[in-house]
Amino acid sequence: MNKGKVYLVGAGPGDAGLITFKGLRAIQLADCIVYDFHINPRLLTYAKPSTEFIYAGKRGGHHEMTQDEINSILIQKAKEGKTVCRLKGGDPFVFGRGSEEAETLHEEGIEFEIIPGVSSAIAVPAYAGIPVTHRKISSTFTVITGNEDLSKKNRIFTHIKTSNADETLIFLMCVRNLDTITNKLIEEGLKPETPSAIIRWGTRPEQKVVTGTISEIDQLAKEHKISPPAILVIGEVVTLREKLKWYEKKPLYGHRILITRQITDEYLTLEEKGAELFVFPTIDFLPPEDLSELDRAIENIEEYHFIVFPSQRAVKFFFERFLSVGKDVRNLKNILICAVGIETAKSLRNYGINADLIPDEYGSEGIGKIIKKEISHKFGHLNDKLKILYPCSDIALKEPFIEEIMKLGIKVDTPVTYRTVKPTEYGKKIKKFLREGKITIATFTSPSSFNNLISILKDDAKEMLKEVAI
Repeated sequence: MNKGKVYLVGAGPGDAGLITFKGLRAIQLADCIVYDFHINPRLLTYAKPSTEFIYAGKRGGHHEMTQDEINSILIQKAKEGKTVCRLKGGDPFVFGRGSEEAETLHEEGIEFEIIPGVSSAIAVPAYAGIPVTHRKISSTFTVITGNEDLSKKNRIFTHIKTSNADETLIFLMCVRNLDTITNKLIEEGLKPETPSAIIRWGTRPEQKVVTGTISEIDQLAKEHKISPPAILVIGEVVTLREKLKWYEKKPLYGHRILITRQITDEYLTLEEKGAELFVFPTIDFLPPEDLSELDRAIENIEEYHFIVFPSQRAVKFFFERFLSVGKDVRNLKNILICAVGIETAKSLRNYGINADLIPDEYGSEGIGKIIKKEISHKFGHLNDKLKILYPCSDIALKEPFIEEIMKLGIKVDTPVTYRTVKPTEYGKKIKKFLREGKITIATFTSPSSFNNLISILKDDAKEMLKEVAI
C-alpha cells in the first residue's frame, strides 16, 4: 500500500501572518487538512481546490472529535496515500498533543514531519505589549498548563517557593481554573500585589487585555467576561504594557474585513494597518464546461483581425487554453490586441504581449470608438471580411459595442472563455462570524459578489449585515 505523509503543523496563535513559510507550504501540498477551532480560516484559502477539510474542533474542553478519532482519521487518510496536514493552533508540541499524534503515526509506520509554530505563550503577550523577559526585570519565564489536574500532590506551582521573584509565569488554558491557580500561587508565596494580565484572543481583532494584581485578576476577569481562549501572564514585565503596547494603536485594530473575492497582494495593506482579513470568495471562476466554441476560435486564430480582452480573467483563461492546445504568441503576429483597462494590459504583458489598443474611456463606448477608428485607419473601409474575437464569461452581457460593430458587417465571435461559480465553502463560518458581530467591514467588487453573498445568507442577510460597514 502506498502510504501518504502527515505534516503536524503549528499554525500560530491566530494572526494568519504568523504561520511559518514551511507551514504554509504544507497547507498548499495537502490533499487533506485536519484543523482545530483556533485556526484562522484564512489559512485554509491557501489549500488546493481539491483539498478535503476535516474539522476537529477542539475548543475549551468541547471537542468535535476525540483525540482517538483524530488519530484514526490521520492514519486512515495517510493509508489512502494522501498528504495530510494536521493544522494545530500555536505549536504542536506546546500543550498541543502533537507528540501523541506523532507517536501514533510512528506505531503505524506512517511518515510524518513536525513543523513548529509560533506559540501563544510568547506571541500573545508580545501583541499585548508584554515581553516575557527583560534584561532589567525578568531573566526567566515558565510556561504552565492551566488545565493541570489540580488534585495531584506535586503540582507545578510548588516550585514558586524556591523560585526568584524575577520570574515570569505564563499559564495557558487558564480560565476555568483561574481562581484556584491564583489562590494557590499566593499560598505558595507569590506576593498578592504581583502584576498580572489576562489576554483573550491574543493576536486577533477580538484581543482583550485585562491587567491587575494577582489577588484581583480572577475577579477582574469575571467582570470583563473573559472566556477561553485566554492566557495569564504574571510578573513585573506586565508593567511595561503601557509603554510597549503597539497592536491596539494600529488604525484598523479591532476590525475584521470580509473580502468577497480571491485575495491579492493589494489587500495586505489592510493587514499592515491592523485589520484581520476574512477571505470568503462569493464568486469564483473556472474554465467552461464545454470548450468546443473556444477551441474552434483558437484553432482558426489567424482568421481574426482583432482580439478584444475585456478583463484580466479573460486573458488568464484564454491563454491557459491557448497554450495548452499547442499554440503560442507567434500565432498572433498579425492580430491587433485590444485590452480594456490598464490592469488587463498588464496581464497581457505576463504572456509577452503589449496591447496595441487601450481605450481611454473604460467601458463599451470606449472600445467601440477605438476599434472603429483603427478599422478606418488600417483597413481603409469597413467590410464584411473583418473578424473580431471577444473572449468573455458565461454571464457577460452582450456589450453594445458588439452590436454596433456587427451592424457594420463585421463578424464578432464571443466564445465563453470562463464561467462564474458560487462557492459555498465556509458558509457556516461566515454566518457565525456575522451573527456574533465579528465582521465589521464587508467589501464587494462586483454585483455578483454581493448578490451571491445575499443568496448564501438567505432570509437572514439583512439582519446579519445590519451593523456591518459595506
